[in-house]
Amino acid sequence: MSKKLDYSLLELASVREGDSVSTTLANSVAYAQHAESLGFKRFWLAEHHNMEGITSSATSVLVGHIAGETNSIRVGSGGVMLPNHPPLVIAEQFGTLECLYPGRIDLGLGRAPGTDQITARALRRESIGAEQFPEDVAHLQSLLGPLQPGQQVKAIPGAGTNVPIWLLGSSLYSAQLAAMRGLPYAFAGHFAPRLYREALRVYRDNFQPSEQLQQPYAMLAIPAVPADSLDEAKHLTTTSYQRILALFRGQPLWMKPPVDSMEGLWNAAEEAGVKDFLGLQVLGNSTDIKQQLDELLSDIQVEELMFTVDIYEPEKRRHALNILAESLSDD
Repeated sequence: MSKKLDYSLLELASVREGDSVSTTLANSVAYAQHAESLGFKRFWLAEHHNMEGITSSATSVLVGHIAGETNSIRVGSGGVMLPNHPPLVIAEQFGTLECLYPGRIDLGLGRAPGTDQITARALRRESIGAEQFPEDVAHLQSLLGPLQPGQQVKAIPGAGTNVPIWLLGSSLYSAQLAAMRGLPYAFAGHFAPRLYREALRVYRDNFQPSEQLQQPYAMLAIPAVPADSLDEAKHLTTTSYQRILALFRGQPLWMKPPVDSMEGLWNAAEEAGVKDFLGLQVLGNSTDIKQQLDELLSDIQVEELMFTVDIYEPEKRRHALNILAESLSDD
């Protein structure tokens, strides 16, 4: 790579088939602690609801838990799905987190519900959706900023904490909004790779400096399956294949063990869809991954990479971080 990038992790707290939520969250803590020991910059948790197999729904609670079990790594949301929540509630939650773990909390925001429409209505209980996202972002920024004379609604805690806000997206919309508001931007290439070049270009070309950020700061999230060999990585990635296939079929998203072959588990159209979903995936040993990242980064400009690592065995998943860190350590 032409320059050393920061590297981070996105966590869904995925449940292995047969495991408990308690075991899953203990594995997430060990994973975050190992990432911290290797120098990863951030550990973000994603908000999803009504999805069997994903346990990061109470995102702010898990952010606090992971931050409390680590010492230096930044912990945050990747993201909080803002249409699900009143901005005041999020300001109070993340303001409290910032007071508990000063300088370590990030607030990534998305405008999708992170669930189905019925569950979205159950979460918000009113007809407020993504169309109010820009206003909600502005309101949240004001609640986390300094108190203003005559301000009637205050986030206590929250006011004056200036928790760093990120906008997340998988299309051009949030890229434009992040640029306009002078916020850092993360593109969700780990599940929606199609528009990553265009979104990153729109963000950088239209960026307007703000009090939070003087220069554009972009992050790209991608899937990774680091292993000791390319053959082993290809075997391990069948866990991801099975989960995405289950997503397409509307089935529970339990993590399943890797299989020797996907033949008979999917049809040709499903195979094409799953592999398109994982279009930005990097896999193999540290040399393989470094080469793939060099190719990926040859025509885009980002300051940071965020990886999703979907590996069934917790020990292999932590070992994968060693390989990933090695692949990113050389300029």
